Amino acid sequence: MSKTLQQFLAEQFSAGNIDQQLSDLLNAVADLSKNINDKVTHGALAGVLGFAGTDNVQGEHQKKLDIITNEVFIDGVEWTGSIAAMASEEMDHSLSTPAEFRRGKYLIMFDPLDGSSNIDINAPIGSIFSISEAPEGKVTDESFLKKGRSQVAAGYVMYSPQTILTLTVGHGVYMFTLNLGTGQYILTKENIRIPEQTQEFAINMSNMRHWEPPVQKYVKELLEGETGPLGKNFNMRWVAAMVAEVHRVLCRGGIFMYPRDNRDPSKPGKLRLMYEANPMAMLIEQAGGRATNGHEDILDLQPEKLHQRVAVFLGSKEEVDRVTSYHKN
Repeated sequence: MSKTLQQFLAEQFSAGNIDQQLSDLLNAVADLSKNINDKVTHGALAGVLGFAGTDNVQGEHQKKLDIITNEVFIDGVEWTGSIAAMASEEMDHSLSTPAEFRRGKYLIMFDPLDGSSNIDINAPIGSIFSISEAPEGKVTDESFLKKGRSQVAAGYVMYSPQTILTLTVGHGVYMFTLNLGTGQYILTKENIRIPEQTQEFAINMSNMRHWEPPVQKYVKELLEGETGPLGKNFNMRWVAAMVAEVHRVLCRGGIFMYPRDNRDPSKPGKLRLMYEANPMAMLIEQAGGRATNGHEDILDLQPEKLHQRVAVFLGSKEEVDRVTSYHKN
């Protein structure tokens, strides 16, 4: 018999791995993702494509779906009784649970729609979420500034030919596929392990001239293949959505890189630490891989602000260790 997400969470509750509030929150995220999936699927038919004419706090142009999915997330979790506050890529500051709803014990951070550049071309996009425990008393932006190892759950939903929810509650990585007929997420992969070695990498090569020397050295060796110092050929992939890149790594190994570059020295990277790098790093480590910023493990970084950026190298341990050692040397 196929195991549903609800049954899986019930088992995790019985095993003492999660409490009722966390179970309720994860079920709510799964439910709201079905709403997002419906809007993504209908696309132009629902009038949700194109730019919204606004920018987010990072100065990035917002798509209509960025704003719509952010509202879906807020509406989907604020009533659960599981959260004290939430924060999002699309909001300047954190948002406390409205007074009409019971306050819960958790904080949730999310990128409601990862891969915005893929929306209008019908390529893979997704939602990323990170959950940690809230402090006692009033919650502010500073309440979210905790190291990634404090996360109690993390995951993503990928909207593609199949809609897949990938989840960890700190006891392995599990994938659930949405059955469009029944509306239920069904467990389809469990205890996922990333191969330590790989011959596949993902990076935006158009930025090569801007990279720091350690990254240029490493990618040059990858491209030299079996005639170079690594002694084997590598294939390159690039989907331009972190959800899709990490999903591929979890399914068959590889290394995904989004390094810092010299175009804007004030920015240590492109991806956001709190609601992109941290949840993905938790998934990768739970699957036996590694995730660093080139110098130290991402989950050990102390955040300084809500929308902090970071360089990311994650995936199969051998190659992440290699490129990290190049930075240290």
